[in-house]
Amino acid sequence: MLKKKVLTSLAIAAAAGLLMSGCANQGSTGTSTSASKIDIPAITTIQTPANAVLPAGDGKAKCAAGLTLGYIGAETGANAQLGINIYDGVQLALDQHNKANPGCQVGFKKFDTEGDPTKATGPVTQAVNEADIVGVVGLPFSGESKATGNILEQKGLVHITPSATNPGLTTNGWTTFFRGLGNDAVQGPAAAKFVTGKLQAKKVYLVQDDSDYGIGLAATTSKALGSALIGTDKVTTGQKDFSAVISKIINAKPDAVYYSGYYAEGAPFDQQLVTKGYTGTFVAPDGVKDDQFIKLAGNASANAYFTCPCIPGELIPTFESAYKTAFNLEPGTYSIEGYDAATILLSGIDAGKTTRADLLAWVKSYDKDGLSKHYKWDSTGELQAPTVYGYKVENGKIVPIGTIG
Repeated sequence: MLKKKVLTSLAIAAAAGLLMSGCANQGSTGTSTSASKIDIPAITTIQTPANAVLPAGDGKAKCAAGLTLGYIGAETGANAQLGINIYDGVQLALDQHNKANPGCQVGFKKFDTEGDPTKATGPVTQAVNEADIVGVVGLPFSGESKATGNILEQKGLVHITPSATNPGLTTNGWTTFFRGLGNDAVQGPAAAKFVTGKLQAKKVYLVQDDSDYGIGLAATTSKALGSALIGTDKVTTGQKDFSAVISKIINAKPDAVYYSGYYAEGAPFDQQLVTKGYTGTFVAPDGVKDDQFIKLAGNASANAYFTCPCIPGELIPTFESAYKTAFNLEPGTYSIEGYDAATILLSGIDAGKTTRADLLAWVKSYDKDGLSKHYKWDSTGELQAPTVYGYKVENGKIVPIGTIG
């Protein structure tokens, strides 16, 4: 979510028209069934700010030994790839900083929550009690953020989430929580407008999972869909068989299904939808927008679009090149947000803000461009100018199609 000075102009060429989409030749699961799909061209460039703050800084930073940044979030678990994308972005920022600043070597510690709210309190408690950690990137998911925010607040440990989007997270009175992208009160209406506008869906069926993220996003999207919403249903985390829900969807004959949840369930759900004969579009949010979705859904993923308050980091040449060199991978969902979040904390350390209290104050008053967007927060920890992007599956890859809100 990034309007402000950052991404000011995005061209989406050509008018949308109907075509029959070829199936992605990816994976072995699923039945190869073509879906009627709107042809929205992919974009290949975005405008990035000329004065973006970068991890290397001026190379003259001096700081005491032992200062550390933490990543708290999923390294393992059903949706771990979303967390891995983030800490790879953090690692890249730290590597660039430390290479350029021999007089200020900042450490990095990771704490695995498995993305599970019931397991997150242990790793968070461990992290906040390690005195060398002065700032944190995380937690990635809304449920675990909700479960642990008070622990971080009590220890005065600033944390920037690159991905947790439930709107309620900034209503808890926390002073240490900052969101590095727009929330679902922004994404939901943008998604509804995208589905009924650019994707031309007249009838939409919405399915949500039981996570805090899925519930919150479903609420804002449902409200914005209005009369286009013809049905809703719920699934649970870990569910494998979606036949009951799919039967209702097939009977309702929607033009589009919007799934509010994560890729671990979203992928088999879409795969089973296509196998049962569904030929409409499948639309899902940032929690599903990952290459793991394509791997798990196989050929069925050809019908998919995504919404995300995240930037296509692969279209920022300097970042894409450095990321690919470091990890032999293209940047993933939230990689650039993780990179920018780490950069903000590192720039504070370089400016002499080396205590938890000073680094927290630094983030509260931050007002600068990152590679992905302009970072300035209101008093609750929300960004002041968020933007939402649209994406689609094309030839077995997720590609950006421009801003949608």
